[in-house]
Amino acid sequence: MTSFKQRTLSLLEIEWGTYIERYNHLPPEEGRKRVNEQGYEQFRDMLAHILAWWEEGMEIILAIAEGRKYERKKYDFDVFNAEAVAKYKSWDEKEFLIRFEQTRLKAAADLKSMNEAAWENKRVRSWVNGIFIEHAREHMLSLSRLLLLDILQNEWATYVKDFNQLDDEKKNEFIGKQGFESFHDLLAHIIGWWEEGMRIVNGTLNEPGFTWQDPKTDEFNLELIKKYSTWSHTDLLAHYEAVRTAIMQLVMKIPEEALLNPDIESWLASDVVRHYDDHVI
Repeated sequence: MTSFKQRTLSLLEIEWGTYIERYNHLPPEEGRKRVNEQGYEQFRDMLAHILAWWEEGMEIILAIAEGRKYERKKYDFDVFNAEAVAKYKSWDEKEFLIRFEQTRLKAAADLKSMNEAAWENKRVRSWVNGIFIEHAREHMLSLSRLLLLDILQNEWATYVKDFNQLDDEKKNEFIGKQGFESFHDLLAHIIGWWEEGMRIVNGTLNEPGFTWQDPKTDEFNLELIKKYSTWSHTDLLAHYEAVRTAIMQLVMKIPEEALLNPDIESWLASDVVRHYDDHVI
């Protein structure tokens, strides 16, 4: 089994398998707030959006795997998402949740039995990544240990390699769009926020009465660039990997109930998950 396949199946089984349950553990007002921030009126509408993309994507994935013809579409995402919400609006709540769960289980079973060669197809990988992996980050409502480890062991693990695979023109374009003068400065920024997040999480876990002040973002970013400006790029890359490993170790040992602490959840979600999408290559 390829690592990409195993990763996908783990997310379907655990991350998506506990998605509704974890949302229901949020205080109702906080849950509604998080759903509204994602642009949806209610949680059910977001689930309808997720479900519709699973249904759409799996039809295409299986057609490719089985060598069948399928319709190639140009999607108007706003229209597709609105239609998804409308499609399930009249469904009975219980029946809708059953449909969501059945679709998740069927997708997992179909992907598990799909021929291995299909997992190397670029279009298959793109659809799988979009509807099961990226969607998990995009619609994160309640942070999980699995999601943290998934992005640390995959996206952040290959971040430097992914950048180095760009040609010089694309490297310069990427750095320019990120607002940094060099990749060295961007890594300094990422590392510094990781370190600050770990300091606060460890303090919250281990020091009674621990308090902190949120850094002033622009000033803190400048401090980080200055702090690491004298480091060789080789040393900075080694430090990046050391800090990434340290965060993984922290996430693996942190008590499950600690992830429900709003301060711990907020820092880990921001530094590890959302920060990747802020700087995705």
